[in-house]
Amino acid sequence: QVQLVESGGGLVQAGGSLRLSCAASGRTVSIYGVGWFRQAPGKERQFVAAISWSTSPTVYSDSVKGRFIISRDNAKNTVYLQMNSLKPEDTAVYYCAARSVPTTVRTPASYQFWGQGTQVTVSS
Repeated sequence: QVQLVESGGGLVQAGGSLRLSCAASGRTVSIYGVGWFRQAPGKERQFVAAISWSTSPTVYSDSVKGRFIISRDNAKNTVYLQMNSLKPEDTAVYYCAARSVPTTVRTPASYQFWGQGTQVTVSS
């Protein structure tokens, strides 16, 4: 099993920045990749970004490309999501998720392990 804990959410004004962290523990050797998703009230969970656990490739949704950066620190078993130029429409609960097999990164069903989520609120 893999446990994931997110942190770093909060309230920020439009145009501001936040950095989310996702700390993994447990059987981290089974992680193939990590993704960030978000879910706003009344909406479906939405893909934000993904990164491989051992190589460089990253993937972003069109809505965050150029504003968000996903990175990892394998020594700390932690994945980060640097969010810049935040907009009110970025307001959501942000979840990190880990998958143990190479599969479609944008689909929530591809991920076996999920964190509890962290709230990000962007005021206008």
